[in-house]
Amino acid sequence: MTAFSSSAVRRDIPLPSDPDDAIWGSDVLADMLRAMDIPYVLLNPGASFRGLHDSLVNHLGNEKPQMIVVLHEEHAVAIAHGYAKVTGKPLGAILHSNVGLMHGSMAIFDAWVDRMPVIVMGATGPVDAAKRRPWIDWIHTAQDQGALVRNFIKWDAQPASVAAAQEAMLRAAQIATTAPQGPVYVCFDAALQESKLTEKPVLPDPARYKAPAPARPSDAAIAQAAAWLSGAQRPVLLMGRVSRSEEGWAERIQLAETLNAEVLTDLKVGAAFPTDHRLHAAPCGTFLSAASMAVLKGADVVLSLDWVDLAGTLKQAWGTQTVTSRVIQVSVDQYSHNGWSMDHQGLPPVDLHLLSEPEPAVTLLNHHVKPRLVEAPPKAPLPAEPQPSGDGSLTVPLVAVALKRALKDETLCLMRLPLSWSGEMWDFRHPLDFLGYDGGGGIGSGPGMAIGSALALKGTDRLPVAVIGDGDYMMGVNALWTAANARVPLLMVVVNNRSFFNDELHQERVARQRKRPVENRWIGQRISDPAPDLAMMARAQGLIGIGPVEDGAELERALDEAIAAVRKGETVVIDVIVQTGYSPTMTAGLTRSDD
Repeated sequence: MTAFSSSAVRRDIPLPSDPDDAIWGSDVLADMLRAMDIPYVLLNPGASFRGLHDSLVNHLGNEKPQMIVVLHEEHAVAIAHGYAKVTGKPLGAILHSNVGLMHGSMAIFDAWVDRMPVIVMGATGPVDAAKRRPWIDWIHTAQDQGALVRNFIKWDAQPASVAAAQEAMLRAAQIATTAPQGPVYVCFDAALQESKLTEKPVLPDPARYKAPAPARPSDAAIAQAAAWLSGAQRPVLLMGRVSRSEEGWAERIQLAETLNAEVLTDLKVGAAFPTDHRLHAAPCGTFLSAASMAVLKGADVVLSLDWVDLAGTLKQAWGTQTVTSRVIQVSVDQYSHNGWSMDHQGLPPVDLHLLSEPEPAVTLLNHHVKPRLVEAPPKAPLPAEPQPSGDGSLTVPLVAVALKRALKDETLCLMRLPLSWSGEMWDFRHPLDFLGYDGGGGIGSGPGMAIGSALALKGTDRLPVAVIGDGDYMMGVNALWTAANARVPLLMVVVNNRSFFNDELHQERVARQRKRPVENRWIGQRISDPAPDLAMMARAQGLIGIGPVEDGAELERALDEAIAAVRKGETVVIDVIVQTGYSPTMTAGLTRSDD
């Protein structure tokens, strides 16, 4: 299938500047960004980096990198995060001073927890107090600006010279893209940017400062892991944070098929294994389902490929009992643990640790494991496809059915799914079929991250589709202006229950424990009276907005119209009214071992 849209992003073309011999500090920084092959920088304008802004426009011509304007700094980082989820490569997000960094901090935390590379660049009012303008430069200058986010980035710097700034940018890119990947922050002094240089510094060659090749486990550790897996009665593979590489995908299938091992996957991260494969033992979810717990507890050897929260997952299966399986962990995630955030999760019991990213470990295991001739147990049966209700109302499972029918001939990427989604609703057959969640588990990241992923998919044959909740949509809705402005086509389906419904379930749980009326769970949760017009919010920013859609026939027509429009390069939002209800994914998260 041919590409559904051009790979080009709409660009504002500046008038050419008159030639001169002046060399400015920010020109050197812009040259460094181009040399580092950063294609785009996301920004919301700010005076602290006005020097760099001028250099990107008038020195580089707003090309390589091209500026993409956002309406809130959080979207700058979220778009870069979404782009990295597809490509594995970082973009630049430029945040104005301390205030922009505070705005962008939630998105930085998302990228940190999701282990995604983003190069965050900032600026501060002149460090030299004598050069600060009255009032504004003082409140936009921080003694140690990186301290705002230092607990959830991999590295930060505030260089004091142009040469130091060049090195800091190279080091930032190297550290961001070294596993475990993550965001970094470099802060440029406004006065440094606006300084006039007497000579042009030598531009370092970025090729000499790349991230190192992935580490590989020791031969002894691989041999031991291969022996345990080959001799296991019932091995189970937990496929977690892995790359979008097709080669890695094929290697994981090979390992599972050689071992006839059952496989479990996770909706918190991107697609890791074909979910309709005979060895994919149970539908994936944000938490383990009862079927998944039974599979895991029945294992005698568990191989974790950087599974998110291995300790918590084992606890779901075994409860307070001792884990009886041999556990092999493949991960370098402990290199990111600093103790401020609890994103490191619990400490799992591990019998063999392969200090490696999943891909090199799987490649080596494929050279050493011996075929197991014992067939894996049969897969858990899937629930029946949901049927329309008598009143024609829609639920999230029915929206999934309608999407499947409308998109049956499309190659697509599900860039985002809501918490109310369950694994049986859709099969993933390629590493780009699904990209996972935001990492931080907050709200409002969906629109920005979807735009970033759609930006990365421009020029491919994949139709970018995001299914998000109404709360997530409304908290990040003005990110969509950037998609319209930059001409980034995508389809966003908002499953709108007019509620922060996940918290309604929490309120119900507490009410039941305290023997209080569960009927009051909606108070302080519902997004109604008045109900916001979500489609109008899209149209107001230059997108196509459809809805509210309230029944299956109307949804079918809306999807046909939307898909045709996205194929022509449009950005489309469909507001779909869904009834509140339970799903295995949501209710599993309400179960605690101490209840």
